[in-house]
Amino acid sequence: MTTEPTLAVIGAGPKAIAVAAKAAELRGMGVDVPDVVVIERSTVAANWQAVGGWTDGQHRLGTGPEKDVGFPYRSSLVPRRNAELDERMMRHSWQSYLIASAQFAEWVDRGRPAPTHCGWSRYLRWVADNVGMSVIAGEVQRISVDGQRWELHTAGRTVPADGVMITGPGQAGRSILPHDPRVLSIAQFWERAARNELIAAERVAVIGGGETAASMLNELFRHRVSTITVISPQVTLFTRGESFFENTLFSDPTHWSSLTTAERRDALARTDRGVFSARVQDALLADDRIRHLRGRVAHAVAREERIRLTLSTDRGGERLETVHGFDLVIDGSGADSMWFVSLFADDVRDLLELGLGRPLTGDALQESIGHDLAVAGVEPKLFLPGLAGLTQGPGFPNLSCLGLLSDRVLGARYARQDTLSDRSTRRTHEHQPVR
Repeated sequence: MTTEPTLAVIGAGPKAIAVAAKAAELRGMGVDVPDVVVIERSTVAANWQAVGGWTDGQHRLGTGPEKDVGFPYRSSLVPRRNAELDERMMRHSWQSYLIASAQFAEWVDRGRPAPTHCGWSRYLRWVADNVGMSVIAGEVQRISVDGQRWELHTAGRTVPADGVMITGPGQAGRSILPHDPRVLSIAQFWERAARNELIAAERVAVIGGGETAASMLNELFRHRVSTITVISPQVTLFTRGESFFENTLFSDPTHWSSLTTAERRDALARTDRGVFSARVQDALLADDRIRHLRGRVAHAVAREERIRLTLSTDRGGERLETVHGFDLVIDGSGADSMWFVSLFADDVRDLLELGLGRPLTGDALQESIGHDLAVAGVEPKLFLPGLAGLTQGPGFPNLSCLGLLSDRVLGARYARQDTLSDRSTRRTHEHQPVR
């Protein structure tokens, strides 16, 4: 008997649950897979509940719930048995959850509405419980490397692993003026919303043009504010493309690699980053309190009972700065895609820079993500699906292809094992019995 490698996942969200579910089903089929261990500082699916700081749990999911932990149900890990694997994954589908909880008929009769964030978290926790996902309670404080294995250090223990997958948007508590009560972070805003505490202000600014800011705007509609100014670097507030052609980019990135880098960046800008869903955009159009200012916040200062924001804008190759005053500012600029870098010990930074062949930056990491969603040229494996949009497709950083994501991660070649496909083929040829 050989010891299977360990895949440690930071954050018990949808990506971790999708990988754990597929690993459990593969193990049930007799296929060797890594032992999946999830390290979570709060609770399973925390970021879809008020406790996570990214929502109050009452707003609607932007992605269709049918894009669940197994979507798009086109497994490619086990030759001649992928249909069986997809069938087994259907046990953990959104529809299976509704049937198990006696909600399916009502959901259909109501027109298949998007669940609330809290409802989505209940589905995710149901899947995690069903597959017996192994969760270690604790917050990763440092990541180091010992030979061919990672070491993840929490306050109470050290978790060794042959591969690490980092998920989640980081902390929701940061803001441009963290100590001024007139500037709210994402977490502070949703904490007030969860307490049903209405905001009363004349001029409110929301920084950010993505879905995080859009959710907060959707909440602000019911508050007592006179004007709401959205500040983003885009020339206007764009609507996310939600036709068949745009959606296919997320669920089937087969031809993504054939696009040039410029074409990929353009596609990401039009479909994912800095855009609002059509549902939120319709609400914006109906509310005459909404304004838009183009620019990036270069500076913020409290002065004369207002928060004054200096916006920097590129106008015809020249940098223009303007100052605007607000009674309340909500910093909804969104997730920090590089939040985890501060966890890396010096030996990890050296390892990554050696593999990258250049200094450790966000662009360098994004451009290095390979087919398995790990940093190319680095062993042991470091999976960064949140940065995989540019090289692998726009669905991997979000909820749009969790089943394909789990295929890529579990099909990777770990330091102490062959690929799943190689071993599955070898087992078939050797006529080994299924455990």
